[in-house]
Amino acid sequence: MGRDGTLPDDPREVPGQRLRFPHDLPVDPDLDPDDPDQLALAGHPVVGRPRPEIRRRLRADVLAAIAAGGALGAPARYEMTRLIHVAKGGFPWATLWTNVSGSLVLGFVLVLVIERFPPSRYLRPFFATGFLGAYTTFSTFMVDTATLAKDGHVEVAGTYLVASLAAGLVAVWTGMMAGKLLPARHHHQERAR
Repeated sequence: MGRDGTLPDDPREVPGQRLRFPHDLPVDPDLDPDDPDQLALAGHPVVGRPRPEIRRRLRADVLAAIAAGGALGAPARYEMTRLIHVAKGGFPWATLWTNVSGSLVLGFVLVLVIERFPPSRYLRPFFATGFLGAYTTFSTFMVDTATLAKDGHVEVAGTYLVASLAAGLVAVWTGMMAGKLLPARHHHQERAR
């Protein structure tokens, strides 16, 4: 703020402050640089509109990457549930470990994709949205919790709810910290300038 209590015309010009505004941030590598709707939602300036046939083709490519990842993630989740047997009314270990392991991997992979790998239009949609989106299961987590409570296993439901959220947060944070331990690639240092 200025001395008169007003904001400067360009907030980036505030002396002595390093402010981060959406137009100062790097473009998300998964965004289509020709799609003004995606760029506007991310807070980036928009210039012109791409031809409709290009927008349709690019979206189909990303959807195909998500579908391919999902086609691999869903069977992986199914196999996890087959490895860990859960008795009716018992603690839903299979869903807990599926979601916690997915959170760990998601944290790790997103740091790699965003900070370490060269920009890729398909890697994050394939792995984070497709594979891990199909592998992890928030809906089963909620259904398990509600079913346990409805069937009179309120303590198990509460423990499961708290344990899932806490373990998931710790796992994603651990994955992110592990990803940050890997050395950064040269292209990201140049892109950040």
